[in-house]
Order: sequence, then structure tokens, then C-alpha cells
Amino acid sequence: MGWVERLFLLSLAALGALQLTNDFGRAKIVALAAVFLFGIVALARLATLALRQAIWHIRDRLIVSYVFIAVVPILLLAIFAETGAWVLSSQIGAYLLKAEMDRRVSSLQNTAGALARAPVNARAEAIRRSGFIFRERFPGLEILVRDPRGSEVRYPEDAAITAPPEGFGDRAGVVVKDGHFYLWAHAGGPRSEVVVLAPVTRSFLRGLVPNLGDVYLTSFMQTIRSQTEPVRLHAPVAGEPADPGPGIPPAANFLDLTILYGLPMPISVWDEPGVEESALLGMRTRISGVINLLFNQQQWREQTSLLELLILIAIIFILVELLAAFVGISMTRAITGALQNLYEGTEKVKEGDLAHRIEVKGQDQLAELGRSFNAMTENLERLLRSEKERQRLQAELEIAREVQSQLHPREVPALGTLRLASVCNAARMVSGDYYDYQAVSDRHLAIAIGDVAGKGISAALLMATLQSAMRSQLQHCMEKALGNGHGLPEVSTARLVSNLNEHLYASTAPEKYATFFFSLYDEETGRLSYTNAGHLAPLLIRHGEAQPLDVNGTVVGAFPNVPYDESHVILEPGDLLVCYTDGITEPENEYGEMFGEERLIELLCEHGTQEPAEVAAAVVDAVRRWTSSTELQDDVTLVVAKKR
Repeated sequence: MGWVERLFLLSLAALGALQLTNDFGRAKIVALAAVFLFGIVALARLATLALRQAIWHIRDRLIVSYVFIAVVPILLLAIFAETGAWVLSSQIGAYLLKAEMDRRVSSLQNTAGALARAPVNARAEAIRRSGFIFRERFPGLEILVRDPRGSEVRYPEDAAITAPPEGFGDRAGVVVKDGHFYLWAHAGGPRSEVVVLAPVTRSFLRGLVPNLGDVYLTSFMQTIRSQTEPVRLHAPVAGEPADPGPGIPPAANFLDLTILYGLPMPISVWDEPGVEESALLGMRTRISGVINLLFNQQQWREQTSLLELLILIAIIFILVELLAAFVGISMTRAITGALQNLYEGTEKVKEGDLAHRIEVKGQDQLAELGRSFNAMTENLERLLRSEKERQRLQAELEIAREVQSQLHPREVPALGTLRLASVCNAARMVSGDYYDYQAVSDRHLAIAIGDVAGKGISAALLMATLQSAMRSQLQHCMEKALGNGHGLPEVSTARLVSNLNEHLYASTAPEKYATFFFSLYDEETGRLSYTNAGHLAPLLIRHGEAQPLDVNGTVVGAFPNVPYDESHVILEPGDLLVCYTDGITEPENEYGEMFGEERLIELLCEHGTQEPAEVAAAVVDAVRRWTSSTELQDDVTLVVAKKR
């Protein structure tokens, strides 16, 4: 008995005690609700437990599976057919509605264009004929023609239509005027123009596609800009009924679902020529309403015959499924016998008896499964030994990771106005990326970053070699410069990188190489001397713009006697220098798109005014969000320096 059952019994006892009182107060209501709630949960738990016990045997589970195999496909097919009919009817109805609306707008546009092109002396007759032709199709139609001399002609003669504000040009569609929807067309210029205006009423929308259902036109916004009231349909005009009645057709059967669907369409605002809003042209109908529009009675009778044929096929399908379920149940005895032997064998293995073997009979797949089990027990001990070896290697990798972390600089040197921050996250246990910074005097700071080809242990070993060689070369160059009496400013970054290349080429395999960037910063002059050996160009963010630094040569360790150049740049207050590896720019999202240098530049420009640690954290967080994964695709290394 679990805690739910105990709470149920306690609530039931409390309710029984409260029943002895005549007062039906809050306590009795709470007790009754608790009994009901905990009773439902307890029954659900008991039912779940009973079901699990009832189908514990594989035989019972197979029987349940066959039942689902026979029933679920039929249900899914029915749901798919009903959903497909709903979606198809929605699309067809929306297409018919939109196409008819477009045709009517096009007819108004063509009429406006023809009236604009008509001779001045013939426009009055043309307007009269156009109004006569379209009065049935567009009840309440009004036409205004203003000729180049400024005179105006209207249809009908007492129409109150006026010209819209200037700026519309040739346009046709739906317009909002005085808080109502109108179909309209406008043609011509400020002195010679034609305006055709037809109110959009409920009866007009119903007449777009007769017998389709209820059609509506509504704005996405309650009010449109300068309108003080919600935009609505025009009131019925002369000749239209005041109430067109219900538009949705009656349901043919319980499968005849209601369709509520619409399409967005642009609308203009009469008082604001430069404004364009959106409205929804929608419909409320049924599946049968759309089908009746597509087929006549004879075709519908043919479709009914087809439906009867489909029902017959469905019945046959159900019978076949039931037969398949019966055959499947009869086969479970043979299957469960073999599974029982496997169960007994797994129990022996769980107890540690790896010498247990299953008796195998026959040549079918179940017999092959028994042979596989016997082979598994033979290999299990060997696999256990392999797992122990893997755990030992994992422990050694953890030690290697700890050792590698000690190679990175532990403290950020304090050097005047230059502030540093760094991030190095390995894609595996150990990283092939390298970064380092070291104060070589009271006014000089060396900054380096590199990316070793490959990943894993081999890349980590080469990274350690690169760090050791770089520091030894830096110390040698320092001693040589001081010995010559020239001081640290004479240390050549190009010479140091060249010596480093020769050392790596001589001490590593030909396929082992690394990209490398080394720089030396002078605090007094703000001068940054650097040599970039095939590494991604560091970015200098200055005044919200990115300036990539030079690349002065190829990678180190691949070729002997490689010449390297040296470049210089003066860091100004507020400058942000970002050195990074390809683990920042090359990670891909789920669509195969790389993060890229452009996104990195945009991110750095956005956070350029923040502290280096905040900039580094923002970059790493952006890369993780780009990949949508907690696992890194490549080593991520970043060194950020900012001058105050």
C-alpha cells in the first residue's frame, strides 16, 4: 500500500467522522474532494499494476500486440482519411473563394482602366453602360470619373462618391473607407482619374461562391490606424435582404466536419495612401458543402457507390486482420517456449554462472537465438576484461586532461591598461588547441594561440610540444635581445615563429603541424607586433567595426625554411582584440550551416563595450545555442584582450 492509498483511507475515515455531524461545512467538502481525488489516483495505480501483472508473460504481451496490430491500423486509416478530406476541402474552398474575389477585383480594375482610356465625350455613356452591366454583380456600385479639365461624372448621378487622397496610383482590391470594407479600383492621375467603389456586404460575400457557406471578411486589427471604430462589413444595400440567414450547410453525417478556414489578403486605407494592412477572407462551411460544389448529382451518386466499395474493402480488411491475429496467437506457444529457456539462461548469468548453456533444437531463428546466447556467455568474460581496460584508459585520459590544464596559464598578468580573458573547452577529454600569454617584462606581454591538426591524445601531445618550444624560443630571444643591449623591443616575432617552425619540423612527424599566432604587446607605446602562421586572422574591433589582422605565412611544423613576415598595429583605448580557433566559426547547426566569421563579427561589435570575460562568455554561449547541443563539435579556444 503506497502513500496514495494511505491518504485515500485517511480521507475516507475523515469523511466518515464528519458524516456524524449535521453541518455540511467546508471541512466536509474538502474531505469529499480528497476522497474523490485520491480514490481516482489509487484506482489508476491499481489498474496499472493489475495490467502489468496480467501481461507479465511474453505470451500475453504478444496477444495484446496482435490486438493492436489488428485495430490500430484501421483507426489510423480512418483518421487519415477524415483529416485528408478536411484539409483538401479547406484548401479547395479557400481557393474557390479567393479566385472569385480576384476575378471580381480584376473586373473592376479592367472597368476603371477602360473608363480612363475612353474619350472624354464618350465617358458618360461608358459610365452608364458599365453601371448597368455591373449593378447585379456589385450591388451599390458607384463610379466617379474626373476628366483633365476637372469636371466630374458619377454613376449613379446622386452618388456621394469622392476622389481619394493623392498617392494611390493604379490600384485595385479591398479598401477601408469610413470604417467599412469596399471593393474598389483606381486608375489615372491627380486630374484625370477613375474611381470604382462597391460596398462589401454579407450578401455580397455569400454570392462569391453560392452554396459554399458563411463567408466573412475581417481585419487582423480591431481598428485600422486612423479609424476610431472596428472595421466592419457594409450594411445591406438596396435589393439585398436584411438578414441572409444561416450560411453553413447542414451536416450530411457525423463525419461531415465543420471547416473554419481563411486566407490573408492585403487591404488599402482610404485616408492613408501609403498604408497597407491585412485582412482575413474566411469561410465557415462543411466538407459536404465543398464536395457538392465540385460534383453534380450524377457524379455524387458515383462517389457514393465508390464510398460503398471502400466500406466493403474495409470490412474485408478487418476480417483479414482478425485472421492474422488468430494465427499470431496460435504461434505464441512456440515462441514463448524458447523465450522461457532464454529467461532461465539470463537468470543463471545474472547469478554469475557464465558456464550455463541453453539446449538448442531445430534450425529456425529461435534456435539461432539460443546459439547466439551461448556465444554471448562465452564472450561475456572477455568483454568484462575489455571494459576494465577501457576504464583504465579513461582514467589515464582524465589524468592527461588534468596535466594539460596545468599547461595553460593560471593567472591573467596585470599589465597597465590591457585586460585579458581566455576560454579553452575541449571537444574530447584533451584538446589540440593552444593558447598562452606571459608577461616578459614590466611593459611587454606575449600573447599566443594555435590550433594543432587533429584531435585527441596525439594533438594534445603536439600542443604540449608547441607550448614548450614557444616558451623556450621566447626565452632564447629575450636573452639574445638583452645580451645585445637592445632591450625587448628588438625581439622579432617573425624570427621566433621561424625558429619554432624549424624545431617542430625536426622533432615531429611530417603530417603533424599547427596554425600559430604569436604577438608581443608594448604597454608604453601601445604597439602590438605579431606574426600569423596560417592561423585564423584575429579580429580587432575598433569603433564598432572589425579589422582582421594580417596572415604572415603558412603553418608551423609542415615545411622547413619557411619565411615569415612581421606586422604591427597600434592599440587604441577601447580596442578589442579577439584571437580564436576554428571551433568558434566552423560549428554547424541542424541545417548544416556554419556559425561563420560574419556572425562572430556581428556578436563582437554588439558586445565590444563589455569586459573581456563577458565578451568571451557571450561568444561561447552563442556558439552553443547555434549548435543546439551540449557536446562540442571541435575544440573551442578564445583569447580576448581589451585596452582601457
